Amino acid sequence: MMDFATRVHNHNYRLDPIIRSLLDTDFYKFLMHQFIWMLYPKVPVTFSLINRTKTVRLAEIIPEAVLRAQLDHARTLTFRENELIWLAGNRFYGRRDIFRPEYIEYLRTFRLPDYKLETVDGQYVLTFEGDWAAVTMWEIYALAIVSELRSRIAMASLDKFELDILYAQTKTKIWNKIKKLKSYPDMRLAEFGTRRRHGFLWQEWVTDAMANELGRSFVGTSNALLAFKHSFEAIGTNSHELPMVFGCLADSDEVLKTAQYDVLAKWQEVYDGELLIILPDTFGMTQFLRDAPAWASKWTGMRMDSKEPVAAGEEVIAWYAMRGEDPRKKRAMFSDGLEVDLMIDLHQRFRG
Repeated sequence: MMDFATRVHNHNYRLDPIIRSLLDTDFYKFLMHQFIWMLYPKVPVTFSLINRTKTVRLAEIIPEAVLRAQLDHARTLTFRENELIWLAGNRFYGRRDIFRPEYIEYLRTFRLPDYKLETVDGQYVLTFEGDWAAVTMWEIYALAIVSELRSRIAMASLDKFELDILYAQTKTKIWNKIKKLKSYPDMRLAEFGTRRRHGFLWQEWVTDAMANELGRSFVGTSNALLAFKHSFEAIGTNSHELPMVFGCLADSDEVLKTAQYDVLAKWQEVYDGELLIILPDTFGMTQFLRDAPAWASKWTGMRMDSKEPVAAGEEVIAWYAMRGEDPRKKRAMFSDGLEVDLMIDLHQRFRG
């Protein structure tokens, strides 16, 4: 059993690395990374991590030297041989050949590129600039580092006894949620918390608890390292990043309009089957569905992420019906800020 109090107390050591493996990221990053590496590796991009909660002044909470130390450590990491073997040889979504041998060889020498860190009005502005295939992988590592550092600093003043009580209370909250979910054995859910996690060890404990207690309801985790360590199913397809970059590359309003569909057309040239999940809300779900090409309705399903989930689900059902498709044969994934009660409500409304 993990002794969280001792481990958190030990975070006061000179450097307790947050990112210890390049697998410690969302699985969809590898699917997107291969896609980018195959088709658009040298497209110049600039990504920035900006705190949208302005009342939380991160630069006044996290010392710059501490943040730099974690970012610099992440840049020293390379993929281990057994991690590459797992990516190359494991079965994902029923396939053992999702990752091309050439891509695995590319990963063998991959390292994270440099970064730029600035302080503006009490906030950090963390920027990554360069070739798309190099820069894209920073996303989840950077988010996890900032999120976990904030948690570490918030708990640094607590002694071991206080930490022990804190984790006992939090475990009880998690258990009460799991008990609720166990009442709905035909529900399917996955863990998707890497980017905003309290810490890797806590994420691992919660994911393991879900896997042990929820049985078939728990279908996997988005975290590739947890999937690797515990033989969980690795979950994920793609994110808003792809149509956003395609949109930035557009040189006219017409090209901008079709960019959200062009990226899906390219995606289905690289992947098929269970990976054909549409994320329709980068520029708004309603306009996406209204103007979507006929082949889009043939995809496996949709992930509803930004729109109010009940309204989104009903809109998608109506869209499939209008396109002559049976919505009951499609997969719906809800992923935005879900709490247990909302998960249960959505399951009861849309199951079947």
